[in-house]
Order: sequence, then C-alpha cells, then structure tokens
Amino acid sequence: MKKKQPITCIGEILWDALPAGLFLGGAPLNVCLHLHELGEQAVMVSRVGQDRLGNEALARIKKQGLGIDHIQFDEEHETGFVQVDLDSEGAPDYDIIQPAAWDFIDIRQQDIVQLLNNSWAVVFGSLAQRTNPSLKKLLDLDCLKVLDMNLRYPHYEEVKVRYLINHSDIIKMNEDELKLLQKWYELPRDMEEAARTISSTYNCQTVCITRGELGSLLLHNDRWFEHRGYPIEVMDAVGAGDAFLAALLYVLKSGKSENELLPFANAVGAYVARQTGANPGYSITQIESILNKKGLFR
Repeated sequence: MKKKQPITCIGEILWDALPAGLFLGGAPLNVCLHLHELGEQAVMVSRVGQDRLGNEALARIKKQGLGIDHIQFDEEHETGFVQVDLDSEGAPDYDIIQPAAWDFIDIRQQDIVQLLNNSWAVVFGSLAQRTNPSLKKLLDLDCLKVLDMNLRYPHYEEVKVRYLINHSDIIKMNEDELKLLQKWYELPRDMEEAARTISSTYNCQTVCITRGELGSLLLHNDRWFEHRGYPIEVMDAVGAGDAFLAALLYVLKSGKSENELLPFANAVGAYVARQTGANPGYSITQIESILNKKGLFR
C-alpha cells in the first residue's frame, strides 16, 4: 500500500460540554487530529451547522493544522453538541443531541468520492450510522475499513452493528462493548476466544479491545498481544480511546514491528487520559519518554 495515501476519518464533529468547559470533539475528529499530531496525512469528512459553534469548530480545526476542505455546512441543522458527565474515576457518560448536522453527511460529492477511493484506510463509527444509511457505501471501498465501535446508548441497533462488523477489516472496541457483543452473538466469555470468534466469523484481520487502566488486548493476523497499560492519574478519559486508535493505525501504516502496536497505542492513550479534553497537544518525543520508562520503545 502507498504510504502517501491518506487515512480518512468520517463522522461526527461535536462539542463536548465537560465540567471544565466546552471542548471540540467527536470520535472520528479526535482520531483524525491525533493522526495529524503523529505526523500522518489525515483527512476529516463531516458536517457542521451554519452557526457559531460550527464556525468555531472549523477555526479550531484549522488552527491545529488540519484541513477543512471536506467538512460540509448544513443550513438546517445545528452543530453537534454533547453533555458529558464524569464519574469519580473520570469515566464519561454522554447525552448526545439529535438531530445534528453530522447526521446528514453527504458522501456523494465528487471530491469526497475521489478522496475515499484513494484512501489507505477509512475510519468510521456506529454513531454516525444512526440515521444516515448512505454511509453504508463506505463498506464497499477497496481500502482498509476501520470500525471504531463507539456504542452510545440509545444510538445503536444490534442489526446495524453486526452489518458494520461484517464489513470491517479492523475493529476497535472497549471491554463494555465486547460484553454487549458477547451477549448479542453468544460469543465465548474468554476475551481472546471472543476476539478470535469475531475474526473468523466476520473475516476481520484485527480486533482490539481497550480496558482502561488494565491496558489493552489485540488479535492481529492471528497473533495475540496483551499490554497492561501505564499507571497514570486520570484527568478525564474523553478521547483516550480515540488517541489509542490513531496510534495503532500510525504504527500499522508505518510498517513498524507488530510488537510495538500496543505499547505505543497505550502510551498515547495514557498521555491523553491524564490531560483535560480529547485533543491535547503532544510530540512523539513525549510519547517515547513514556515508552522509555518501560523500555518498550527503541
């Protein structure tokens, strides 16, 4: 695969209303911003309202150096907004306003069609599929299809989730999402066996399970990896999983050793979790400093 091909992220742009204030977010945008932070060519496809929050979102995205050419304006619907409450351990609970501009992303535009056809990978989640069936066309693309599960009650259905899984090459989920899949699909209780069942049943080469402070698990090309994570004091966990996924794709695309996948991805996720907001700035050097303390990065 050509390294110059972009990683395209498609889905929601929204504002997270956290106790500390308003923060720009949305899982696909977070992944895209983190890929850009890591030096990857990343492109965001989304939709915002013609309102103050939409204009501010575009201004901040541009300020972080990410292009906005494929972010559409919606004249009828407002920019996405989410009320986020954090529990005592910093874990988020979301109240997602519906409808929002990103519910109406139009991927039929010629520039977006060309972009998607030329992408190394396309990253998407379940949330943007809640009322936009046209996004199913993403699953026919001839590139890596990356499903960031991102289940947010009540914005998902078992049938739609199964369809997405069945057409994805890489799936990232958290432990709670795996438990739901185990219930829906009668998967084995053991997490490795469950991941292998998903991989074999749906012909998916990579299944990743994030576990917060317990680290992460990965089935990749039939090899099983485990990582215990890094001990940190969590400021808020919003965006940590998105940073993890971006870092995982960064290592995959760079052609580094498979043994570096989880150490690097966990380091980036840990760095973000100990900051406020989903998209704090950082450098590769800062991430390497976390890895070097464990002797896991060369």
